[in-house]
Amino acid sequence: MEKAKIYLIPNTLGSEAAINDSFPSANAEIIAQLSHFAVEHIKEARRLLVKLNLKYKIDESEFYELNKRSEQEDVENIFNQLKAGNSVGIISDAGCPGIADPGARLVDLAHQNNYQVVPLIGPSSILLALIASGFSGQSFTFHGYLDREPFKRAQQIKQLESDSRKSQHTQIFMETPYRNEALIEDLFKELSGETKVCIAADISLPTEYIRTKKVSEWKKIQRPSFNKRPAIFLIQA
Repeated sequence: MEKAKIYLIPNTLGSEAAINDSFPSANAEIIAQLSHFAVEHIKEARRLLVKLNLKYKIDESEFYELNKRSEQEDVENIFNQLKAGNSVGIISDAGCPGIADPGARLVDLAHQNNYQVVPLIGPSSILLALIASGFSGQSFTFHGYLDREPFKRAQQIKQLESDSRKSQHTQIFMETPYRNEALIEDLFKELSGETKVCIAADISLPTEYIRTKKVSEWKKIQRPSFNKRPAIFLIQA
């Protein structure tokens, strides 16, 4: 019998994203063979299955939540399915699992025990934002979420600018959508006018917006609101 595997299953980048625009048909064929899924939230995983015309899999499958509230015991309980010979698919709420996503913990455990990890092709908002920014794709760093506390976040922003200036590395980060505007205000306040900022919002959606400008230029234009819109932020000094 073939040994069980971990499959990393990308999700769309928003409920309005067209599944056929970013997913090869082979993904659905693989997912149709699975009956065990580690998911960030069950609702979003079910939504993906419906988009892939695999609604029937919802009643036939076991879903195990794996998110920031999960304990190591929860990870090990899911891993037990691999030990029992059942392949497991990991589904993030949006984009590729394992990046700014708790699914990495299960992947790490699989590697420790010599289980094959298979990444499926799909959208990554981080990489799509990077290639659309015009910034260096040769050297870049993804920082996940910056600090929620304003003073600490301001210090981080200044440090990212300094690091970018010294190394020429693109600095990439994100924010919870309802705090986007507060982050943007801090960026324009703390960064030099010559530093370039890319805002990539609603990637792959009909409302997609991707622009790169110097901070001094951003301050002169009337930009749209990014409140409650999933976005990636990039800077290059």
